[in-house]
Amino acid sequence: MHALGKIAVAGLALVVLGGTAYGYVNLHALDGVSRDSVIDVDPGTKPGEQPADGSLDILLVGRDARADNQGNPLPPEVLRELRAGANGDDLTDTLIVLRIPNGTKEVKAFSVPRDSYVSMPGGKGKINAAFGRAKAAEARRLRNAGETDKAKIDQGALTAGRRATRQAVEDLTGVKIDHFAEVNLLSFYEISKAIGGVDVCLKRATKDENSGADFRAGEQRVAGADALAFVRQRDGLPGTDLARMRRQQVFLAGLARQVLSAGTLADPGKLGDLIDAVKRSVVLDNAWNLLDFVAQMRGVSGGGIRFETIPIVNVDYRYDPANPRATAVQVDPAAVKAFAASLIGTPPPVTPAAPVTVDVANAGPKVGLANRVAGVLRDKGFTPGPTRNTDSRRTSLVRFGPELAERGAEVAKLLGGLATQQSATVPAGHIEVVLGSVYAGPGAAGGGGAPAGDGDEPITSNGVVCVY
Repeated sequence: MHALGKIAVAGLALVVLGGTAYGYVNLHALDGVSRDSVIDVDPGTKPGEQPADGSLDILLVGRDARADNQGNPLPPEVLRELRAGANGDDLTDTLIVLRIPNGTKEVKAFSVPRDSYVSMPGGKGKINAAFGRAKAAEARRLRNAGETDKAKIDQGALTAGRRATRQAVEDLTGVKIDHFAEVNLLSFYEISKAIGGVDVCLKRATKDENSGADFRAGEQRVAGADALAFVRQRDGLPGTDLARMRRQQVFLAGLARQVLSAGTLADPGKLGDLIDAVKRSVVLDNAWNLLDFVAQMRGVSGGGIRFETIPIVNVDYRYDPANPRATAVQVDPAAVKAFAASLIGTPPPVTPAAPVTVDVANAGPKVGLANRVAGVLRDKGFTPGPTRNTDSRRTSLVRFGPELAERGAEVAKLLGGLATQQSATVPAGHIEVVLGSVYAGPGAAGGGGAPAGDGDEPITSNGVVCVY
């Protein structure tokens, strides 16, 4: 049930964006939101100052906690409706960073896959394990130091887990997190119902017993358990977790749009339900001054959010030779940092290079993949060559002659960090790209049978985007 937290994080749109519409009169109702010491605050920082790195950065975390903020277990009927298992509390299932550049009202949001394989205290591992590692270590430390108060141990362990999660995201992305917000299953359950549902769109009908998904094709409104099933499904989707992450982004965009709609903001009952849900289930950092934040964010609209995902090298990374069945998502920290920085700045000018033709071969099962990737490279200035299907292989490869080593490396990086190989059999002036069955870079999201390019439609809160 790792996907449960994914949609729960959508409720933070209420705090992060919806709060701008409450105004100062309504905002005091959020005084009861739980707080924790997650952010190290510079004592010299004054309210309203713009961050030194050029962007106000907020980390949204979804956690599969089966309890409310007071530690009370969620009602059995709620767990049954959500198809929630018995645990999952020690994994952060959703990590989304909101970047709000200084002096602008445009929000850039990007997802970090939960299985991203990163360096962190205790050794390399999946980034969603940072929380549980730190939580367990702090609980042991407190017990060994003689602490016997269970409430103090639990709170100290939770704080350590949240701080470790924040640090892991900062280390990977190079982004200095200014604020932290965490939601759980109760947030999702109540917020999704309070706003009257969210409009989504599917490219084809789908039914999945494990998640409870049973949806027709086309636009529809989902709420409560149905909304959870929408983002929880992974079986039968192209790209599994990556496709599920795209659903998460679509839902979050729709939730932001719905929260900021006149139908929600002008309805005192809905506003009251939203505020109550947030107070019961959301945790914010101690340093977050909501009044100051509202003043800074006035003018942000529901259409001012764009969602992306960090660059991925390999979605099927076999990181443990002793356990070849164990997989993670391989990422290049340097590429991730460059990507995050590009969201708030203008990329440096690129000197035009001599034309290079790229031939693309599809060695995997996704129909139309070679054409989509060729289109991506065409948009980056490369001349499209022939596209074709080829013998099946799992991994991807970029081949080129020695005279095009630099341009070949550029193509490999543009496609997510593919393996490269110099080859004398590649025609002069050409680069060959072979896309394996686990390819998950640009152009991959279209899935089997999708027309060229339709999987790459950007997700924003401006309208409903159809996904698989």
